[in-house]
Amino acid sequence: MCPHPKGLCLTVGPLTSSVYSVWGLTASSNLGLNLRPMSAFTQEEASKASPEEAPGHSYESLRVTAAQKHVLHVQLNRPEKRNAMNKAFWREMVVCFNKIAEDSDCRVVVISGAGKMFSSGVDLITACDIRYSTRDSFFQVKEVDVGLAADVGTLQRLPKVIGNQSLVNELAYTARKMMADEALESGLVSRLFPDKESMLDAAFTLAAEISSKSPVAVQSTKINLIYSRDHSVMESLNYMKSWNMSMLQTKDIMKSVQAAIEKKDLKTVSFSKL
Repeated sequence: MCPHPKGLCLTVGPLTSSVYSVWGLTASSNLGLNLRPMSAFTQEEASKASPEEAPGHSYESLRVTAAQKHVLHVQLNRPEKRNAMNKAFWREMVVCFNKIAEDSDCRVVVISGAGKMFSSGVDLITACDIRYSTRDSFFQVKEVDVGLAADVGTLQRLPKVIGNQSLVNELAYTARKMMADEALESGLVSRLFPDKESMLDAAFTLAAEISSKSPVAVQSTKINLIYSRDHSVMESLNYMKSWNMSMLQTKDIMKSVQAAIEKKDLKTVSFSKL
């Protein structure tokens, strides 16, 4: 599942080794978004974002900051250990995202790794909605080399993420490295960047754009995409019909339409909280 069940997670990662776990904008499925040019207002907001420590988030293995309005930045913070996932990480990740799930002001989470690597584990990436990486990244399902089967979701989610069972089998049986170009071609990531700085800039710009939308609409879209992944088209259409019948009660629809008529930026609209 997405570590942030009430919002959206974007994962970003530079050079990665071993099992590449990505939680970066995040969820249990890919959320396909049209990355159209950002408004000048959105770009300005993203570029001016100055991280502030998020209250109530003090951890040994994580660093959580308020990147901008409605956006939190969660960093895996063990750069000297290649951000490997230890006991403290697993404990603190649960605590962290349980708190975020209760934060009605948070709409998007960007997850990255401190230092030169995202993580020495691959389970996180398959739990993300949107995944970015740098061109020097590589991805590896490493467990078979240490006598194990990947056991934290990689084998269950990766086939659905990239839609190629033969490729998944090859990666999982051999532990070979998947380089960034192949990851982009296979759909594991949606964009590549020359360096970490440009990647994070793009991630926060995208996060600002998503967070400007109605959180009810974004969450509804995410839930129905996940449902459709695991059900037939007809079942998904019926589920969507029932879902939207209840969602028509929200005022966000009228607010969005009114903003479009008046040519207002959605960032100026006060949407319902989840």
